[in-house]
Amino acid sequence: MAVHSAVPPGRSLPAHARDLVRMHEAVIGGGRPQVPPRPLVSRSWSRALSLGLAADSMNERDSVSETEVVRRRHASPLRQVIGDLRQVIGAMSDAGHMLLVVTDADGVILWREGSSAVRRRADTLGFAEGAEWTEARVGTNAIGTALAEAAPVELLAGEHFEQNQHPWYCTASPIHDPRTGELLGVIDVSGPALTLHPAVGALVETGRRLAESQLWHSHRQRLERLRRAGEPVLAAGPALLVDSDGWVAHSAGVAVGERIAVPRPGQVLAVPGLGACLPEPLGDGWLVRPAGLARQVVLDLDLGRAPVLSLRTGETGWRRPVTRRHAEILVLLGKAGHQGLSAEALSRALHGDADHLVTVRAEVSRLRRLLGAIVDNRPYRLAEDVRLTVHPGQ
Repeated sequence: MAVHSAVPPGRSLPAHARDLVRMHEAVIGGGRPQVPPRPLVSRSWSRALSLGLAADSMNERDSVSETEVVRRRHASPLRQVIGDLRQVIGAMSDAGHMLLVVTDADGVILWREGSSAVRRRADTLGFAEGAEWTEARVGTNAIGTALAEAAPVELLAGEHFEQNQHPWYCTASPIHDPRTGELLGVIDVSGPALTLHPAVGALVETGRRLAESQLWHSHRQRLERLRRAGEPVLAAGPALLVDSDGWVAHSAGVAVGERIAVPRPGQVLAVPGLGACLPEPLGDGWLVRPAGLARQVVLDLDLGRAPVLSLRTGETGWRRPVTRRHAEILVLLGKAGHQGLSAEALSRALHGDADHLVTVRAEVSRLRRLLGAIVDNRPYRLAEDVRLTVHPGQ
């Protein structure tokens, strides 16, 4: 999803920045501005006001210790790509006016890169490593609002909730794990408001794409190492070799797509085409082989007050609670049949529009961690050997 510019086409940047500051003064003062805030900004300001944040002063910042920053950096997959992101920003002619910031999924700043001058200006806002830069702490800002809206955000001058952030622009986009869809953090480029360039949004989007592409490349390399290590064991088939997240490194005698459910010790998996399987640890992954002769997978979804999904294949199976959203997705996929649904169609069915693609993909990815190849993609649909029965409940 592209970053929408904070400056309308044809508008002068200095004039628009001044109008946004006047807009802030009017709205916060209870008046009616000549230039109304964008819906994105209105929603964020409403959240900030409901939290009791002050617009005319710097709200109390919250930071983690240096030791905690180091721990979070080491735990973050984004540590693999921060060097590449620095190179992308450093290649810009205006890099001296830019501050690159990368946070984790909690909005805690883990890395900050920029000239000493722009870093000193950021320090006066508490915009430094370890700071929690969420809406709940600092009001409307690109990082916190991107987390709240689950979408890229660009803000200019008076669109920030705190007045002391008005001399700035900020452009941010969430970064997701391409394997799981989980939010990993946010990439942000900020700088003096009147240095905002139309290319900044594209720069942030390039950084996001680069990060996710590099993470996916590393994932494929790990799968290849797992395949080379375990391929001799699969010669007899049918069987699968998968990593700890259920991604298929190698298959023999069965075609199941790219992913199955996440293997767990002693827990039966239902794999379309293989039926009930009991995963066995093998090096850094799992060997998955049939535990019986049954091949069809039967799902029963109970839509009671707390949805429950039952899975059965042959004489084995399990019963687990699922979220209301995952229950809705399963019902929609069951109705769609073999034709399935695109991400856009699923977004319209769940949210009424096609603007929630990132959210939809993340939800389906979480569902596939539970069910694996039972839920197929491209398009989203239930696998061929799966039968779903829905019980409406009370």
